[in-house]
Amino acid sequence: MGGAGRGYGPARIDGGAGVDLGVALGIIHETWHLRASCRGPESALFFPPPLPERREEREGRETKAKEICLACSVQRECLEFALRVREPHGIWGGLTEAERRRLLPPEN
Repeated sequence: MGGAGRGYGPARIDGGAGVDLGVALGIIHETWHLRASCRGPESALFFPPPLPERREEREGRETKAKEICLACSVQRECLEFALRVREPHGIWGGLTEAERRRLLPPEN
């Protein structure tokens, strides 16, 4: 993936409690999200609602979100970010949590 060589390392600064400030500072400087198609009123489609939703409602919401992702100019950057930080929630880069987990190597 193209995001791996962006220069967020090798400097690793321990921020305590296992926080790698070098990675955190690199993430702060990313600006792709400012150009994302999911910004705005439809952003709620990308995350489950606070109350349980029926399967057909979830599938409909996810389909709409994925359609937005397909037309997004930063879909690749979004997916790379979600995989790199192991984002556990929502649709990122056109993939659900479960779809992203299948792309990642198992954690030790």
